[in-house]
Amino acid sequence: MAYIVKSAVRGLIKGMRASEDFFNELDALIKRRCKRAVDRAKGNGRKTLRGVDV
Repeated sequence: MAYIVKSAVRGLIKGMRASEDFFNELDALIKRRCKRAVDRAKGNGRKTLRGVDV
């Protein structure tokens, strides 16, 4: 499952090309960060994610 929108990322990296493995790693990074944020929020007794959790 993809977590990022490739066209939006391409808009950020104008003038550069990105390989498929770049997008795969970016997706994996987003997945890890979200899981860590969820764990942190739960650890603090919250059900709402906040910027500080990232």
